[in-house]
Amino acid sequence: MRSRQVLLAIFLICSTIVIAGCASSDGGAKPKGIAPGTAKYSMGTLESFEAKSIDKVYDAALKAMDELKLPVIQKGVDSMSGKIVGRDVADKKIVVTLSSTTDGMTKVSIKVGLLGDEAKSRLVYEQLKKKI
Repeated sequence: MRSRQVLLAIFLICSTIVIAGCASSDGGAKPKGIAPGTAKYSMGTLESFEAKSIDKVYDAALKAMDELKLPVIQKGVDSMSGKIVGRDVADKKIVVTLSSTTDGMTKVSIKVGLLGDEAKSRLVYEQLKKKI
């Protein structure tokens, strides 16, 4: 009986943490600490906000992938979001995700591989910035 209570308490604590994390999601609003045109690397993903339309950023991302000779295996964009998936020579997946924000900016997220690769993410980002 005591072990059931302990398991229930652990479950409730974990559930509270997960729910609190989901509730604090800002739906694409700009997080504090990232100025437009700069990038922040955290938890395997490079994030940036660009003061350009999603279409312009999407075109720039495609050109950056081409410039870096990274074959694109999936791509798509609409007025709210976009996604480009490519592969490098080591067959690591490179995912560029775009989201329109409420203030007319575009959120850019770049992840290389399963756990992330900061150097390669920054390389893709710098090429993207040159193409905007």
